[in-house]
Amino acid sequence: MIDLTTAQSALKDAYLVAACNQLNTKTNPLFAKIKQSSSDVYGRQIIKVAPVGLNGGVGAGSETGKLPTANENNYVQFKTTLKNLYGTIEISDKAIRASSNNSGAFIDLLNAEMEGLLTASKFNLSRMLYGDGTGAVGTVISYASGVATMDSVKNLIEGMVIDVYSSTGTITSNVGLRIAYVDRVNKKVSFTTTPATMNANDVFYVQGSKGNEITGLGAIFNTAGTLYGLDRTNNQWLNPYISTTSQEVSDSILQSAVDFLEENSGSTIDFITCGAGAKRAYQQYLACYRRNIDVTVLAGGYKAMTFNGIPIVSDRFIPDDTIYLLDTSKFTLHQLCDWEWIEGEGGKILRQKAGYPAYTATLVKYADLICDLPSGQAKFTNIKSTVTNPFASIVEMNSNSET
Repeated sequence: MIDLTTAQSALKDAYLVAACNQLNTKTNPLFAKIKQSSSDVYGRQIIKVAPVGLNGGVGAGSETGKLPTANENNYVQFKTTLKNLYGTIEISDKAIRASSNNSGAFIDLLNAEMEGLLTASKFNLSRMLYGDGTGAVGTVISYASGVATMDSVKNLIEGMVIDVYSSTGTITSNVGLRIAYVDRVNKKVSFTTTPATMNANDVFYVQGSKGNEITGLGAIFNTAGTLYGLDRTNNQWLNPYISTTSQEVSDSILQSAVDFLEENSGSTIDFITCGAGAKRAYQQYLACYRRNIDVTVLAGGYKAMTFNGIPIVSDRFIPDDTIYLLDTSKFTLHQLCDWEWIEGEGGKILRQKAGYPAYTATLVKYADLICDLPSGQAKFTNIKSTVTNPFASIVEMNSNSET
C-alpha cells in the first residue's frame, strides 16, 4: 500500500538523482557548460581569491648584474553571499489516498508534479543566468482594464507568481499576483485576479526574489556600481569588453572581440550565446556569402552552429540584438551542496501545508555564480537583423542582361 512514507522514499531515492541531472545538464547549454564546485564556500559566503595581472618578479639582466626584484602576485578577494534557490511541489492528501492501491497512478502523480517543478526551475535558472541578480522581470509601460503593457515579456510566462514594486522600490498592494496570459506579440500581460491599480514604471519581480537571485551576466556586464564587493570605478579591470555600435553581424566583428580578449585579457572564447534575432542575422550573413553552416553537438545533447569552431547558441532570455562571447572556463557556480530536499524532523521530506489537506516538498540549492575574469568576456548590442547581400548587384546585372 502506498502512503506518505512510500512517497518520501521515492522522492529521496529515485527522483532526486533525476532532478539533479535534469537541472544541472538540461537547463540550457550555457548552464551545462559552467563548472560547479563546493570550494571557496565559507558559511553563508563565497570568498574567492582572484589574481590581477602578472607576477612582478621577472626581468632580463647582465651576466653579473642584479637579479630581478621579487614581487608577489596581485590578488583581490571576490565576496558574495550564497543565494537560496527553491522549488516546491504540492500533493493533496486526496490524491495520495486515491492512488494508495494503484502504484501506476501514484507514479503518474509524482511524475507530473516533478515534471512541473523541473520545467519551472529550468525556466527560472535560465532567466537568472542572464539576469542582473535583482529578480526584476519586466517594467510596466501602461495599465488598463486589468491588462499591463510591458517593456518586454521575455522573462514572463503563464503561471509565474510576481510581486509588484513601484519605481521608487516600494512594494505595492500587488503581492503574489499570478500571471494568467502573456500576449507576446503586443507585450501585454493579464492576471488570474484583476489588480485594482497599477502604474507606469512599476516593476515586476518573481515572488520573494527581489535582490536575492544569482549574479548573472546582466550583473557581470553592468559597468556601474560594484561586483563581488569591489567598486568598478576603482577596479577598471573588472569591466568586460562591450560594444554598443549599431552594426551588422559578421565574422570580422566577432573575430575583433576574440582577438582583443586574447591579447588584452588572456582569455580564450569558447562559447557564444545570443538573442534569436542576432542568430538569424548571422545565418543570413552566412547565406549571403554562400557559406555552409557548421553544426556541433554540445554537452547535454544541444546542437549549435559554430564560428571558427566556437558554438553559437541562441537563448530566449537574451535581447534579440545582443551577442555574448564568453570564456566559460572563468565561470564557476559555487555551491554549498547540490540540489537537496529540505528535511524536517526525522528526515521527513513531505510536510503538511499548515491549515490545508495537502503536503509540500521543497528542493533547495545554495549557490552563486562567480566569473574569475570579467574583463575576459565580451558583449555586442544593437546588432542589426538585416544583412546586405554582397551578390545583389551581380544578380541584378545578370537579370538585366538576360532581358
